[in-house]
Amino acid sequence: MDNCLFCNIIAGKIPSACVYQDDKTYAFRDITPAAPTHVLVVPKAHVGGMSAVDELDDATLAACLRTVKKVAELEGLTNGFRTISNCGDDARQSVPHLHFHVLGGKRLSEKMD
Repeated sequence: MDNCLFCNIIAGKIPSACVYQDDKTYAFRDITPAAPTHVLVVPKAHVGGMSAVDELDDATLAACLRTVKKVAELEGLTNGFRTISNCGDDARQSVPHLHFHVLGGKRLSEKMD
């Protein structure tokens, strides 16, 4: 999608701090981190969010979860990490492209809000 922020990042039209990528996923640092480690994992194929994952093939969806694990390993998150995927306006999804936040590097709050 030409007007999708994450599609433009994946295409290299907008710079990002890449952490990891493979043929199906791209992981990069969030520009407004909510934790010492805050990386976004996105499928390279555009899909609007979690409510539209039926548009992805199973291999791509599985690759997203494997990339979350890979990012945690690369970032040294041995004491744990949190993975979040916001979906829709009420959840405050700011970019309409499926993405997973990988947060860690400190003891995170029990609150999820």
